[in-house]
Amino acid sequence: MKRIATVALTALAPVSWGSTYAVATELLPPDRPLFTGVMRALPAGLLLTALARTLPKGAWWWKSAVLGTLNIGAFFPLLFLSAYRLPGGVAAVLGAAGPLFVVGLAALVLGERASLRTVLAAVVGAFGVSMVVLTAEAKLDLVGIIAGVISSASMGAGTVMTKRWGRPEGVGPLAMTGWQLTAGGLVIIPVAALVEGAPPALDGKAFLGYGYMMLINTGIAYWLWFRGIGQLTATSVTLLGPLSPLTAAVIGWAALGQALSPVQLAGMAIAFAATVAGQLAAARTAPKSFSSTEQINQNISIDLSDERVRR
Repeated sequence: MKRIATVALTALAPVSWGSTYAVATELLPPDRPLFTGVMRALPAGLLLTALARTLPKGAWWWKSAVLGTLNIGAFFPLLFLSAYRLPGGVAAVLGAAGPLFVVGLAALVLGERASLRTVLAAVVGAFGVSMVVLTAEAKLDLVGIIAGVISSASMGAGTVMTKRWGRPEGVGPLAMTGWQLTAGGLVIIPVAALVEGAPPALDGKAFLGYGYMMLINTGIAYWLWFRGIGQLTATSVTLLGPLSPLTAAVIGWAALGQALSPVQLAGMAIAFAATVAGQLAAARTAPKSFSSTEQINQNISIDLSDERVRR
């Protein structure tokens, strides 16, 4: 039951991210994706760090910078570049392929051996998402495809390395989330200034939208995501990713009046079933999770012969 509760809470993160498109198009200034990235990450990071009352120490300064760049600072701009250069459906499919990157990286870095069922769940999930978001008019752009692939790889690497490094002893996921969001937001600032120039004027709707983005869509969502990485396998967490485009499709239908065809409905059912199947497959092979690097080292010193130990 504890694992089910952890999976359910972690799943709220991609569900929340599925609302990004609707909020951005309805409330935020147009054509300012990088500024939006800064507003999502930096205030939330500073707030969470202040609430945690803990700053990085020693090697965790550069580790937080690396994780923040992979999960936020590089991921956001590349994702936005992909979205601008490609139809939304193509960009979403590239994002849905992210679990395949994590499956491969987790096997190499963490020793998480994915079962055939897990790999199939990732592939079928991406296929289901493609049925929901792709259209016959979709056109491909090489730069957009490269940006989309690298953005998925960046987030995948960030997920795996977040699991690999764990957390410092006595530091919870709130502080770790704050450090990464702050680092990621700082990385985006010079890119946003160079590409988009001065910040736009904001009205009441924009303040409401950015407030939601900062607190719910980023602060709480990433805290749940990194908390889940600490308690589940990296593969299990990333297999929840397809919930984001599925949520976006549901919101588009319910709130924006967008129609859903029978093919799209079938794709939603397939992607959701693959997500559930992936969690069931991951649960069968899930190793004991650790909350800190010190706990991992203690376990290794206790039983160096245990094949399940992740070095």
